[in-house]
Amino acid sequence: MTRKKQPTVISLFAGVGGMDLGFIEAGFKVVWANDFEKDCAKTYQRNIGDHIVVGDIRDIKSKDLPKNPDVVIGGFPCQGFSINNINRTMKDERNHLYKEMLRIIKDTKPKYFVAENVKGLLSMEKGKVIELILNDFRNIGYEVDYKLLTAADYGVPQMRQRVFIVGNRINKKIEFPEQTHFPKTEKSPQMDLEFPINHNMQFHIPAKDAIKHLAKVPISYKPIKRNKKIIHNHIAATNVLDTFWGRKYPVSQFDICDYLKEHRNKSEWSTQKIDEHFGYRHTAGHWFRKDNNSGSIPNPSDWWELKKLLKFNKKYDKQVTTMVEKKITFEQSLRISNWDTPSDTITATGSEIHPNKERRISVREGAILQSFPDEFVFEGALNSMYRQVGNAVPPLLAKKVAEMIFVFV
Repeated sequence: MTRKKQPTVISLFAGVGGMDLGFIEAGFKVVWANDFEKDCAKTYQRNIGDHIVVGDIRDIKSKDLPKNPDVVIGGFPCQGFSINNINRTMKDERNHLYKEMLRIIKDTKPKYFVAENVKGLLSMEKGKVIELILNDFRNIGYEVDYKLLTAADYGVPQMRQRVFIVGNRINKKIEFPEQTHFPKTEKSPQMDLEFPINHNMQFHIPAKDAIKHLAKVPISYKPIKRNKKIIHNHIAATNVLDTFWGRKYPVSQFDICDYLKEHRNKSEWSTQKIDEHFGYRHTAGHWFRKDNNSGSIPNPSDWWELKKLLKFNKKYDKQVTTMVEKKITFEQSLRISNWDTPSDTITATGSEIHPNKERRISVREGAILQSFPDEFVFEGALNSMYRQVGNAVPPLLAKKVAEMIFVFV
């Protein structure tokens, strides 16, 4: 059956358009987009179109949006939900921005919506937040479900995990894409009973296969021509150190965490009060947590000050405060911890060290690990481009999700 029209999309919190690009490649037409960041909008305009509006979503009136969109998509801000943010409670105003997406969906009544967020959303407030969000969407007439997807399972050379929340109001069963790529083990997937027998299955794509061709290409602020191709944004930070100050004696962060929590609970000091005392924002909270390896051990000066507050004994003083200069090893400094597997998550806060140990990975290499096409060009200063890449939804992963919806709209 021939389609009468191309299904349309409104994109909220669009960033540089990673999710938009995936939907476009799946056959959709993005007719309107919004983001708060000017550099993101410049990148979006250069690569996708001029239909992006720069501004605070809270100032966007539903009546000014295109009528009757088939789908509304958006990766609402994740800082308040992330497991890297100890203060991830519903008091963080960024956590309420999803309600702006809820408002627009309620007013525009798309057949489908797709919302994307960080893994930490699932554990926030012991699972209460995700249920609150799901119920909010159900209350405006949508059947809704969610799934944690790993980008590497769909051909992205990165172990990025993100929650996709999908809803529809047309009484269709919500389905998520089937895994197409699997970890490489000693046995082939066809011989492993945990895997379905499918001759189209492929192995995860390792980082080296994705970006090794750029390893020896000099970084440059200008486009580079190599093998009849133009390489854009192959620029990188070069602040790579050889040594660092580390602890002389082995110490378990889990043990330190339990020890500090025990003494905190006996004291009159809450985590928030400790943060305020030190003048930190959310840092002290990591001393009292160990989920997802996101905890940390206080530095020596903070340890001695914390000892005054919580009045603990000298049990761990030596292990925590005795520091020596150490040589940085490849594994310590690198988030792409194994060249032979998909990279770890590309972050927005700092670029990872390249396996050559001479520089950080370039903006282009990060974009490749996010599955952006080579011709996609980022705008802005270096740190801004790193942030744009790290905050984006991998287009290939978005495309897989979009394809599950395309047949129903």
